[in-house]
Amino acid sequence: MSAFEYLAQTKQGRMNDLFSFLRFPSVSAQSQHKDDVIACCNWLDQYLKNIGFATRIFPTKRHPVLYAEFIVSPKLPTILYYGHYDVQPPEPYELWESQPFEATIRDGYIYARGSVDDKGQVFAHVKGMEAILKAGGQFPVNIKFIIEGEEEIGSPNLVDFLKENKAMLKADVAVVSDTAQFSNTMPAITMGLRGLAAAELYVYGPNRDVHSGTFGGAIANPVNTLCALVAQLHDKNGRVTIPGFYRDVKPPSKWEKEQFKKLPYKEAAYKKELGVSALQGEKGFSTFERSWVRPTLDINGITGGYQGEGGKTIIPSMASAKITMRLVPDMDPVKVLASLEKHLNRLAPKSVKIKLAKRGGSRAVAIDPKGPWLGAASKAIKTGFGKTPVYFKEGGSIPVVGDFKRLLGLDTLLIGFGQNDNRAHSPNECFRVVDFENGCRTAAALPFEVAAAAKK
Repeated sequence: MSAFEYLAQTKQGRMNDLFSFLRFPSVSAQSQHKDDVIACCNWLDQYLKNIGFATRIFPTKRHPVLYAEFIVSPKLPTILYYGHYDVQPPEPYELWESQPFEATIRDGYIYARGSVDDKGQVFAHVKGMEAILKAGGQFPVNIKFIIEGEEEIGSPNLVDFLKENKAMLKADVAVVSDTAQFSNTMPAITMGLRGLAAAELYVYGPNRDVHSGTFGGAIANPVNTLCALVAQLHDKNGRVTIPGFYRDVKPPSKWEKEQFKKLPYKEAAYKKELGVSALQGEKGFSTFERSWVRPTLDINGITGGYQGEGGKTIIPSMASAKITMRLVPDMDPVKVLASLEKHLNRLAPKSVKIKLAKRGGSRAVAIDPKGPWLGAASKAIKTGFGKTPVYFKEGGSIPVVGDFKRLLGLDTLLIGFGQNDNRAHSPNECFRVVDFENGCRTAAALPFEVAAAAKK
């Protein structure tokens, strides 16, 4: 019996196991769910043990990391799989059509918190491994898993775990399934991620909120000044005005442009989905290029002055703006934040004081199309989904992918089984049954394709 025949014969049991995994309210952000997070980790630990993996739970300052391995031979290549078993808070409960931690299938979708982000996707890999072993086969590579419980709170302890366990985590390639397909009909491989640099700008005026009639026109208003400052961060062509911002930015490669051209795009549908009447961005680039391979600067939120019911005629004492910049390969978040700070100090009038609180960031990631791993992933996805995948980039960031490269020297295959409309982080999060099943098949094929690619 093959692994694929085993998967075909065990669909209901596989769904029952997934539902058991989803039943744990492993909400890492909420202290009342600390025991639930640990219980979820213990359940997954026991599950992996039962199918033949050697496992170990590593405590951290908050939630544990689960490590599992199946070592066939030190002479074989090794795949390191990453996922997370923690989930976002389910609130507001009233917007859910069914209980968030009691999985329900409706119209071909599994509805539950964590169904797609990330329990369902990581469990597809676990089930793929189980199918290989239960069908009487043997792995053609060594398999390692790290499945953490803090991804939804920024993975505060993961970097230390990676640094402390480099030898244990040694591998040839990493696999992350925490992304999405291009569409319901187009499976995809994500070939790159943008990086991130985050900061908060504070503008200080008088030492207290003061009467706008008494002092208006005589002193600077921090809210007015803040708005003027952020307005100067882009020019009329949508380009960021920070000196040197584009110095390390490379234009999209010919290969990347060729992949983008293969992807369907209708501007009218794009605008309709978002409810906007026109698009706006850096002049001279397509929507895909603006979203995936060009750097950006965005104001994520502004705070300042009175925001309660009714009016209050004041000049506020301070205002602030949260800023994030999406970065492309070769851009250093430390350098970019330093340049932003210098630029804002140059722009700010002497009538206010400003401070830029730097929140850190991560570098962009790009997968080498000439390397062996993209081809292996493509063949596995074709086996699982019945279609050759397209290649595209993701405008967001997954910091662990950069950490794998920086700390472990690993390239990462980003193989998403979900869809962008699966409502991750929102009420009624869901995962198509067919995507979960195809993900299990892809997972059962991937080790063999990686083994074949490593021999070339």
